[in-house]
Amino acid sequence: MTANTDNKDPLLLRAARGEKVERVPVWMMRQAGRHMKVYRDLVKVAKTFRERSENPDYATEISLQPWRAYGTDGCILFSDILTPFPGMGIDFDILEKEGPVMNKWNTMAQVEKIKRIDPYKSTPFIAEAFKNLRREVGNKATVLGFVGLPYTLATYMVEGGSSKEYKEIKTLGYENPKVLHAMLDKLADNIADYAIYQIESGAQVIQVFDSWAGNLSPIDYDVFAAPYQSKVIDQIKKAHPEVPIIIYIHKSGALLERMARSGADIVSLDWTVSIEEAKLRIGNDIGIQGNLDPITLFAPNEVIKEQTINILKAGGAKKHVMNLGHGIDAQTSEEKAKFFIDTVKSWVPPN
Repeated sequence: MTANTDNKDPLLLRAARGEKVERVPVWMMRQAGRHMKVYRDLVKVAKTFRERSENPDYATEISLQPWRAYGTDGCILFSDILTPFPGMGIDFDILEKEGPVMNKWNTMAQVEKIKRIDPYKSTPFIAEAFKNLRREVGNKATVLGFVGLPYTLATYMVEGGSSKEYKEIKTLGYENPKVLHAMLDKLADNIADYAIYQIESGAQVIQVFDSWAGNLSPIDYDVFAAPYQSKVIDQIKKAHPEVPIIIYIHKSGALLERMARSGADIVSLDWTVSIEEAKLRIGNDIGIQGNLDPITLFAPNEVIKEQTINILKAGGAKKHVMNLGHGIDAQTSEEKAKFFIDTVKSWVPPN
């Protein structure tokens, strides 16, 4: 596809800034990946996740696959929230079935070894991929970058990978909070630098993920998650106040008010809360993203259409970016994904 020569900013970017738009923009979290045959075919050639995400040609191609197939209004970089870790002196790997694996970080001596990132040196492939994406999509889509927020990144460090109960990081916070706070503080500075680097490389919108902060009690969230979310977002906004920021937390229905206070421009809802309720709780000044249950894409088309349009109507066609309430499931058919995108794009908001 060739770039659009129209000088108008892309639809999703304008919507994320709160401007009046001609229709509601749409993309899907995890839209680039295993549910697409073209991706699964590429996996046979580039066999590891890090090879696919840290090679700018592969990362560009994978990022473009759903945009080409579905015409999404957002084209998000194919990468991982752990990608900046090596630039901080933190080694990790991502196994195809097990997910992230790494040594456990739980002492002050280890935390003191965390380096200040220089993303221009440690992740040059990211800048190249963003340059490629901006050239390819032009103004036909908004190019999104993303980062993990400190608490979520710390869960992987303390637990040594993925977790279901998050016992080790919670225990560290109770038994040795100084270590955890020192870790979170260093991560915040590094992640802010990394997000700014993405913007300066071409990202037009940044989504920040604190996916596992939803496992915290409200008291612990206010201590270990919220301050470091704000620190990252404040630094991004100081450098680039013009760039919209979306915040997403998995299972965040109890946290909406706190998310709205993070400094982000848009709160991305999961499917456990309605848009009507969200608006009552956080007001109309902050934007909303979401929030179709990803498993709805396994339903008959008439159900997908009905639930999608109900969300669009509730969103009110202003400060709303349509999305799923979580990443698209790997078993979702491409036909269903396209039907969802087409349904959003064909919906005409009432005058």
